[in-house]
Amino acid sequence: MPSTPVIASRQLETIDTDALVVFLAGGGGEPGTARILAEASDALTDELLDAVAALGLTGRADEVTLIPASPLLRASAVVLTGVGGDADHEPTAEFVRRAAGAAVRAASRHARVAVVPPSEDATAVAAAYEGALLGAYAFTRYRERPASKPEQTISVVTSKSRSKDVRAGLERAGVVARAVTSVRDLVNASPSDLTPAVFADEARTAVGSAKVKVSVADMAALRAGGYGGIVGVGQGSVNEPRLVTLSYSPARAKAHVALVGKGITFDSGGLSLKPPTSMITMKSDMAGAASVLHTVLAVAELGLPVRVTGFLALAENMPSGTAQRPSDVVTMRGGKTVEILNTDAEGRLVMADALVDAVALEPDAVIDIATLTGAQMVALGARTTGVMGDDGVRDAVVAAAGEAGEASWAMPLPEELREGLDSPIADLANIGGKFGGMLTAAVFLKEFTGSTPWAHLDIAGPSFNEGKPWGYTGKGGTGAGVRTLLTYLENVAATGEVR
Repeated sequence: MPSTPVIASRQLETIDTDALVVFLAGGGGEPGTARILAEASDALTDELLDAVAALGLTGRADEVTLIPASPLLRASAVVLTGVGGDADHEPTAEFVRRAAGAAVRAASRHARVAVVPPSEDATAVAAAYEGALLGAYAFTRYRERPASKPEQTISVVTSKSRSKDVRAGLERAGVVARAVTSVRDLVNASPSDLTPAVFADEARTAVGSAKVKVSVADMAALRAGGYGGIVGVGQGSVNEPRLVTLSYSPARAKAHVALVGKGITFDSGGLSLKPPTSMITMKSDMAGAASVLHTVLAVAELGLPVRVTGFLALAENMPSGTAQRPSDVVTMRGGKTVEILNTDAEGRLVMADALVDAVALEPDAVIDIATLTGAQMVALGARTTGVMGDDGVRDAVVAAAGEAGEASWAMPLPEELREGLDSPIADLANIGGKFGGMLTAAVFLKEFTGSTPWAHLDIAGPSFNEGKPWGYTGKGGTGAGVRTLLTYLENVAATGEVR
């Protein structure tokens, strides 16, 4: 993704591009009353308002309309995209991101797209650019003719490109977009092309020359180290598991945060086999690990003064003659024993081993992120992340999600759910009772976090969009969680406080 192309003039008639993105604000809800948030001559303004009236546009959020460009413009098409709001309220950064992303998707046949932010405010300019970059994403790895959709060049229109705040905002938007789209690439890859060993190699390659150290534990090292959870999950596959550790340790770091990501590169359910239709999206079961990888790299690229250690717990959960069985007992990293009652509750096992390593570093906080439970979608739907853990860190993560524009909700950890994890023969079982599955999974993880401040993000639904595209989110991998984690770490870097 290149450095930000900037067009300095906000006068629409002067912009040389293929598609011009113009934002509309709500005009009160009545059709045809949307307001144009751009600078243009009286003649062009009248033409655009005539189009708004003829098409009955309201400027509401997610309203996107592609129209032929006026002869007064140097563009060939105009994308009118709504941000909602009204005359008394400026649109939020997230609405700007969504509107920009939806507009760029609508202009997918146009190679050059110029985005005119709804205002010259640095936050609005950065949000428009970030949303546009995310909306331009396309996964073409397996397409015979990927050129059918041209590679888009996104320009942002601002006369304040020399402003320190605007420059910083655009630079950050580029870093965020690269991180999110890199996660999408990993999630969208075929599971036969992204085994645990390949994922570990991809992590090494992605780090490149960044100031991040990488270490990889293979099956032999995992067995020797007592990682019973990762070994048990991975032993049924010919593709052996890995544990990747990423370390970013800048001078004068204000705090140390450990991140743990679930990396099940394909989840068949093991011997507790999933129904066939439930396996279709299980290539996405490594989204948590992908998010941790690219969050650490984004932190390093931005040079944040916070130490971050990332753990990618990678395994493939397959049925075979060597697979772990229901009623097996495994000894986890650190010595706890777990009775396996359901081999499809595997994510918490690999996460628990990595959490033990994370806590052993004595960080100021540990945050894990995982496509952990179908119960998350039952409770919160496909777009809202469930956040659990110690109240302070949990609430700080939810606040960061709000700043970043990612939907999340703070959830409790009821004490009575712990009893459901009791086992008659081991320290605990890997599943609990019938109800509260998302919460029970978090209660299980808490057994491995000790007294370290901790939060858990369940992104089972938000990590993969099975429905139609919306905003800057297309079908497939979404990159959910990256922006939340990065914003949280930026807040820690700024204040030194983890909660």
